[in-house]
Amino acid sequence: MTTKRNSKSKPPEARTLNLLASSVELEATAGEGDAQKLRRFTMTAYTGGAMQLAGWRYPVVVDLAGLDAGRQRRPILLDHTRDVDFVMGQTDSVAVMNNQLLVAGQVMGDSPKARQVIALNDRGFAWQASIGARAEQVEFVPEGKTAQANGREFAGPVNIARRATLGEISFVVLGADENTSAQIAATADQPGEATDMDFSQWLEAHGFAIDTLTEQQTKSLRAAFDAQAGTKNTPEDPPNPATAIRAEAAAEVKRIAAIRKVCGGKHPEIEAKAIEEGWDATRAELEVLRASRPQGPAIHTANGKPPTATAIEAALCLSVRMPEAKVMAWYGPQTVEAAQSRDLRGMGLHELFYHVIHAAGGHARPGRMTDDTIRTAFEADRALRAAAGGFSTISLSGILSNVANKALLEAYSAVESVAVRICAQADVNDFKQVTRYRMTGQGTFEKVGPDGELKHAQLTEESYTNQVDTYGKIIALTRQMIINDDLGAFLQIPRILGRQSALAVESAVFTLLLSNPGGFFSAANKNFFSGASSALQISSLTTAEQLFLDQTDKDGKPILISPAILLVPTSLKVTAQQLMTETRVNETTTADKPKPANNPHAGKWEPLASPYLNSQGIAGGSATAWYLFANPADVAAIEIAYLRGMRTPTVESGETDFDTLGMKWRGYFDFGVAMQDFRAAVKSAGA
Repeated sequence: MTTKRNSKSKPPEARTLNLLASSVELEATAGEGDAQKLRRFTMTAYTGGAMQLAGWRYPVVVDLAGLDAGRQRRPILLDHTRDVDFVMGQTDSVAVMNNQLLVAGQVMGDSPKARQVIALNDRGFAWQASIGARAEQVEFVPEGKTAQANGREFAGPVNIARRATLGEISFVVLGADENTSAQIAATADQPGEATDMDFSQWLEAHGFAIDTLTEQQTKSLRAAFDAQAGTKNTPEDPPNPATAIRAEAAAEVKRIAAIRKVCGGKHPEIEAKAIEEGWDATRAELEVLRASRPQGPAIHTANGKPPTATAIEAALCLSVRMPEAKVMAWYGPQTVEAAQSRDLRGMGLHELFYHVIHAAGGHARPGRMTDDTIRTAFEADRALRAAAGGFSTISLSGILSNVANKALLEAYSAVESVAVRICAQADVNDFKQVTRYRMTGQGTFEKVGPDGELKHAQLTEESYTNQVDTYGKIIALTRQMIINDDLGAFLQIPRILGRQSALAVESAVFTLLLSNPGGFFSAANKNFFSGASSALQISSLTTAEQLFLDQTDKDGKPILISPAILLVPTSLKVTAQQLMTETRVNETTTADKPKPANNPHAGKWEPLASPYLNSQGIAGGSATAWYLFANPADVAAIEIAYLRGMRTPTVESGETDFDTLGMKWRGYFDFGVAMQDFRAAVKSAGA
């Protein structure tokens, strides 16, 4: 069943579903006096169940309630092959009954293939059937959920084609249902011998109960029964189409012969496409003339259509073992399903290059990846990007840029950042220095006098500055990587850049914090204390909290900011966690003074630890100093500014030098860090 889903559930590509019939029946051999009598067949073309089909990760169900059977006459082929030699006949009855698709018709073909089908049938071979249909809406039922279709309940994961249009029906040797069977009529009925009782028996033999059929269903089945019995002689019946079919077949044979002559056996891909799409010999000859290079490797998909760019991207991500859950979140389940199909699974650089060449209408030498093939792919990529509006979404630079971005983002997100937990994050529009303002009110509410006059409040400004800079590196896809088909080596570069980008933000924040610009942490600002009593313990936490709570505005009025984060070096991580979780502690003093065993600070603040605070190559580092920070969403001690909302690094494609047989990308990140309000943090020297 060839599928094409609607905009509500777009698939990465269409596929063929082989839906197996539960029975196929051909009329027995006609006698010598009935030489012109056409053989009849009946099929149960689909039984309504779930099938495990090639190219689909999960089982597929066709909802017969949404199947548009169209007209009663549908072509009957052999193995879905649209060649005149494979035409078997056509139907004259198509009906959905009892959640099954039932068809009947005549075998009209007289080709060797048709005679072979009949001969095998007469010898007792049980033919099966497969329908070709175009799915217009597919519902994916995830694991743990269920859905109804064809009078049954199906448990996920499963795909349900809710709307589909029936196309052709084919005889096949084996379909998707292993429980099929076929019954062959023993003899042909003679004209004029059919009675109502015979019709009832005929229905019963084919699994129908006459009292359950609608008027239209009864009429369709009666037509099939009458045709089989030889009593179908009413003037309104359609004429025998054998003559028209023979004429069409002769014209088709001539067209195919002319195409094969033009292609000369040297352009099989053009020949196959010309035959399939109905080209005439003139168009085929033009395509042969355009093929300036030897025929390239064909891009095979389940329905003959090229894969989408997103399916290729997802396949490349999965090839380098990016987590499937992340790929699913980026592209959606249906695109990932296409990426895991036989045609895209395990895709590498070579296959990507061939897809790009094919999308641009070009050809490449099969086999080894040569410099000529690489140049052809680059030329195809430039042609695709230069095309007005673009006739294809497949672009070498675009696909690799997107995949590199995903690899960079995955590595960037994997870094457990402390900086973003203690800093406010803001956006700016350019690289100019920006000024932030914090409005502070002078005075509090005053008592209103007898005259009822209210005093005017005044606002003063406290300003802080910040400025964004650019950090970046160049990513290169070298000739060696391409020839070695080493996608992993290429993506290792953006992975490193992604991690380094996260570390760049982390390093910038803590380098600024430890440099203590302008005496940010100082006794003058009442947010710093030191000495033996400042070591991390219950009493020093009490001191730091009091400094925090006692912060005032310019008028000396309390501003009521509370700490939310306890930030420590890794040397104090366990101590901080214990102080924030243990409700009872044991402390001793040299003065032998009694101390309470209860911990009043347990659970107050979130403990965070960073190795950047230790003495590890950054000036100002200390293994004993620790901090209390306010929630940065309330008042921030430090701000990270990003350019125009881009809070993750970016990868963009760029042109390489003329003498470089490769491709280049640039990875960059625009951000800046600056100290803000000193009242939002307190530092303890810890010694």
